[in-house]
Amino acid sequence: MKLALASALKNVSVTTMAPVIFYAAAGIAFLVLLPLADFPPHIGLTGVVSLITAYALFTKRRWATWLVVILFFVAPTISLYTLYFILLSNWLGSLGLILYAILTWYFTYYTLLKRIP
Repeated sequence: MKLALASALKNVSVTTMAPVIFYAAAGIAFLVLLPLADFPPHIGLTGVVSLITAYALFTKRRWATWLVVILFFVAPTISLYTLYFILLSNWLGSLGLILYAILTWYFTYYTLLKRIP
């Protein structure tokens, strides 16, 4: 396993790994925030789908594009809905949600542009 991972990472560029790192970090962040937000199911489900998307992008699965499209609709909806209610009360949380929505849009565009010949 260690040798296979090392050989897989040997020929990978930073631009190829950026969406994988983003979706993995977003998934971990959602799962860490899950108990702090009293276990709402949409946060846990979004975190799990983000981790699966990171795995699918890393292993270059064909169905990774579908997961990216699903997260394109789900992630900004959740973040912008939450942003509507906390905009003036929590500046750091608001900034994080805006950044998450923008990065989701960017990495969706990047992944779809890279996948379509």
